[in-house]
Amino acid sequence: MTDILKRYAALLSSGELKPDPEQAAAAQRLAHLATALQATPKRGSTLWRVLGRKPEPPRGLYIWGGVGRGKSMLMDLFFDSVDIRRKRRVHFAEFMLEVHQRLAAERAKELGDPIPPLAKAFAEETRLLAFDEMMVTNSPDAMILSRLFTHLLDEGVTVVTTSNRPPADLYKNGLNREHFLPFIALVEEKLDIITLNGPTDYRRDRLGQVDTWLVPNGPEATATLSGDFFRLTDFPVEDRAHVPSEEMIVQGRTLQVPKAIKGVAVFSFKRLCGEARGAADYIAIARRFHTIILVGIPKLGPDMRNEAARFVALIDALYEHKVKLLAAADAEPAQLYEAGDGRFEFERTISRLEEMRSEEYLAQGHGTD
Repeated sequence: MTDILKRYAALLSSGELKPDPEQAAAAQRLAHLATALQATPKRGSTLWRVLGRKPEPPRGLYIWGGVGRGKSMLMDLFFDSVDIRRKRRVHFAEFMLEVHQRLAAERAKELGDPIPPLAKAFAEETRLLAFDEMMVTNSPDAMILSRLFTHLLDEGVTVVTTSNRPPADLYKNGLNREHFLPFIALVEEKLDIITLNGPTDYRRDRLGQVDTWLVPNGPEATATLSGDFFRLTDFPVEDRAHVPSEEMIVQGRTLQVPKAIKGVAVFSFKRLCGEARGAADYIAIARRFHTIILVGIPKLGPDMRNEAARFVALIDALYEHKVKLLAAADAEPAQLYEAGDGRFEFERTISRLEEMRSEEYLAQGHGTD
């Protein structure tokens, strides 16, 4: 039994995990891949010279399923256990930011198509690229993915990725999606597709029966939401002083995410609704994160019409994508915008905020129908 399977069996025995045939099958497949990667001859070995070419790289995996089904847990077991030197694990959004930066550097050399040399450079750095949460939300990423990953695979890189969506639903309804379809075909041809949609939503279990709307703002609410954040993300206690942040590029603009781990993000009302933002920002956030923690929501009124309009657009995006919302506010939803011009338009938002607190809403998977 490989180390991955031993650790998986220990989690089952301890009660941390519940029996799940799809999860067990995924663990078996990851264990097989780890063995294959470890058995692949090192670069420049005698076997390379005998073959006269690079050995065929092990076939990669695309693991998709709803939130809380164990994708990140299995990736943790796999990546920690696979004993090879050149391996890298990175969040997909972070990787794409790096890709655009490195492409710009290649273009500055004016040596022709920048994608083949970039793919070659990545292949020199790593044999295994493990991506957390593949999700495509913008046209620049969509336009280059097919060619980039074709070259990465040709260079011998093995790709393992998790996603909340099946390949066919990536970049769904996106601008110029027809240019993205070759990437979907590439994934379906070159990677094994593994579905992970078992009966247990571990993140929902961790959330428990907590109230997702806390009143009022203040230290007590902040402490409660901080505990929820770390419980949902399994972030190590010893690292809590160094929670990672993230950058998102939306229509060429940078959106800073102060805290972001495993699909859970923390924002302030001031950052999301007090600054000039639009529907594109909120839709990108809703697609990227399955849970949003929003703090500092004030009482609203005619004197804050712009902020209120942005808040309405934000809640619409979160609601449509079934994002879980945990919030700290100065009032309950029904009292957030009590009177004055704009109150009538706010009624739908009140209704949605109340529904988003319900067990039925919280039990839904992330994403659009």
